[in-house]
Amino acid sequence: MRRVEQIADEIIAREGGYVNDPDDPGGATKHGVTIGTLQRLGLDLTGDGRVDVNDVRRVTPAEARRIFVEDYFRKPRLDRLPEALQAQMFDMQVNAGAEAVRILRRLLARMGYPCAVDGIVGPETERAARAAAAAAPDHFADAYGIARRNWYYDLADRRPSSRKYARRRDGGKGGWILRAESFISPRFHLTEAQHRERTSAWA
Repeated sequence: MRRVEQIADEIIAREGGYVNDPDDPGGATKHGVTIGTLQRLGLDLTGDGRVDVNDVRRVTPAEARRIFVEDYFRKPRLDRLPEALQAQMFDMQVNAGAEAVRILRRLLARMGYPCAVDGIVGPETERAARAAAAAAPDHFADAYGIARRNWYYDLADRRPSSRKYARRRDGGKGGWILRAESFISPRFHLTEAQHRERTSAWA
């Protein structure tokens, strides 16, 4: 597997620079680091005694890399999971927090390896994931990517303000879907027609 720092740099490149989209529940973000993350970690980068959007603007790629590797890869114990899952689960952990692990646990339950649906990688999750990977070595990573893609569509079904992240203005695949499919084998990518059909009910 690529070094975790290299994967973090790829995530930073996907996330881009400073944004503060009112439709994004994460709020002000730079290089994928949200204001909520800085506040949770108590990172006062300006040294003014508070953590606000000015601190978000100060986030450097090096700072984002350090945060991601420590708090979004090692702390949630993604390194204990099968190697084939680690890069895309790291990417999803940055994008959606503990939902990355919840998606895995729901997938494992559907595959016959039931475990509690929470956001924690403990011994039960590790054993189940390794058993599933051994049982379906050529499909497990794709199955996770498909489950992730479905989660994005389902979220956009429930939250209309997020649909612009799943579907472009011209009706094509939005950033969320392309991001998920970048980890899925091409044979399992949705065609443009399938994507348009999936999103046809959206206003």
